[in-house]
Amino acid sequence: MSVKIRLRRMGAKKAPFYRIVVADSRYPRDGRFIEEIGYYNPLEEPSVVKVDAEKAKKWIANGAQPTDTVKSLFKSHGVL
Repeated sequence: MSVKIRLRRMGAKKAPFYRIVVADSRYPRDGRFIEEIGYYNPLEEPSVVKVDAEKAKKWIANGAQPTDTVKSLFKSHGVL
């Protein structure tokens, strides 16, 4: 079982809002997930990112792999 930290798309058409979730890599993008650890809103200026750093570090220590987008968000907000 490969666990990923990735974005789950929410919001209306042309108005995306993302939740940062921990999910099994076999599940669909907006499907089942294990835990929600934050959110990302790219439409606000500047974009809003809220992450529970403790949970993110715990999952990474346990072997969860963040996607490229999530990794860049974590780096820009001091989680990694």
